[in-house]
Amino acid sequence: MQEVDVKIELTESGASSLLKKDFFESTPIILQQKSVYFDTSDRDLAQRGLSLHIRQCGNERVQTVKSGDGSIELFTREEWQRPVADDSPILDDPEIGPLLSGTGENLAPMFEVHVKRHRWNVTEGDATIEVALDIGKVVAADREAPLCELELEKKSGSPEALFGLARKVNLITPAHIGVLTKAERGYRLLDPAPGAVKASVTPITPDMNAATAFAHLAATCLKQFRLNEMALSWSRNADALHQARVSLRRLRSLFSICKSLFADSRFDHMRDELRWLTSELGDARNIDVIIKRASDEGFSSRLQAARKDAYGAVDAAFSSVRARSLMIDLAEWISIKNWRSNETGEALLVQPARNFASNVLDKLWKKVANGGSDLIDLDDETRHELRISAKKLRYAAEFFGPLYKGKAKTKRHKRFIMAMEGLQDQLGSLNDIATAPDMLAKLELSEASGAEELFSAADKEKLLDDAAEAHDIFVDTRRFWR
Repeated sequence: MQEVDVKIELTESGASSLLKKDFFESTPIILQQKSVYFDTSDRDLAQRGLSLHIRQCGNERVQTVKSGDGSIELFTREEWQRPVADDSPILDDPEIGPLLSGTGENLAPMFEVHVKRHRWNVTEGDATIEVALDIGKVVAADREAPLCELELEKKSGSPEALFGLARKVNLITPAHIGVLTKAERGYRLLDPAPGAVKASVTPITPDMNAATAFAHLAATCLKQFRLNEMALSWSRNADALHQARVSLRRLRSLFSICKSLFADSRFDHMRDELRWLTSELGDARNIDVIIKRASDEGFSSRLQAARKDAYGAVDAAFSSVRARSLMIDLAEWISIKNWRSNETGEALLVQPARNFASNVLDKLWKKVANGGSDLIDLDDETRHELRISAKKLRYAAEFFGPLYKGKAKTKRHKRFIMAMEGLQDQLGSLNDIATAPDMLAKLELSEASGAEELFSAADKEKLLDDAAEAHDIFVDTRRFWR
């Protein structure tokens, strides 16, 4: 059967607030639950996008197998359940047997989830929703992590009701869209402490249409952002902030690349909100860049003080109702996908993803190739525009790479990405030089001792030569989509 749900991450104080306010206007059923998750030592199930756990509640045990990795796009997941007598998995069910083939004797307990569950049945508009508030912990080996999660599962009616209820919760207490399954939380405990999360390859396929590919790619960007946002809530890690900003830029670029697909009024609103949230991270990122180049101790100390204030502003932006609402809006828009059909239900946006991607890549390539032909002589603003175009092209190449199969195309894709990285790095360094004076003036550090040593004319001259060379390499690199 299919499970349609939305996960919301809460703080324990937020969960207590919901309980004290009797937010769901009924007495919950309270259950103590322990779930044991199984996998092989090589994590075969995780690699297949599966999880298997046995949940004990009182004297009853239920085995559950789920597919999907918890991405926003895949908030509809396949689920198979059956009662079991003990904590030994049963694998002879004909529905799940093929999924679990080859794992049987090698399955072993990997981690456990212990929660106190409050459960309600709620009517929201035309929908009936099962609400489960889980407060507890995930335990793996000698490590554990707290868990406080609200799960909204649609039993009947429209899935929009799930997000409507999430918005109501968000007005009472900070509610963040959850992007990790309980299984993923357990696996993360088994690995080194998570830090910055880089973009991952989204497995889109040539048989997808453009709209389906867009939804998968957007979901991956959103998940990357939330994971880095979580990392920043633990520590003010420069790499995590950089990757959070990268994820937002990738999502904005994806919106820009795919703009021709949409006539939905919400599209422009969300793109504008993404621009706002990205800008809120700008000062912190710029200060981190300058700190790496600073050698004067007194100057560095003043930069660190400015960094503290800038990261405080980032925290405020992330914790704002506006930012949380944006994530809920994006998750709904990506997941429900009602922009894929018109008022009569006729399918829209059915252009093959590969055709769409090839046209996009051609246009962006020409823009970068022509725009950088006289790169050394460009003014800073025009060179900045070239940098933005190059960034869009690189992101597009990363997004759509999986659509071009075959050994030769894979090699060409790798070489193309390397050429794009080289060009983007040089243009990025030139942009750092161009924007540093304004950033230092904003921080009232223009005249500070050590500031003048940060960026010299010689630095810029060498970077211009290197950028021109990188552009030549880019132009000469064969395009993988042709």
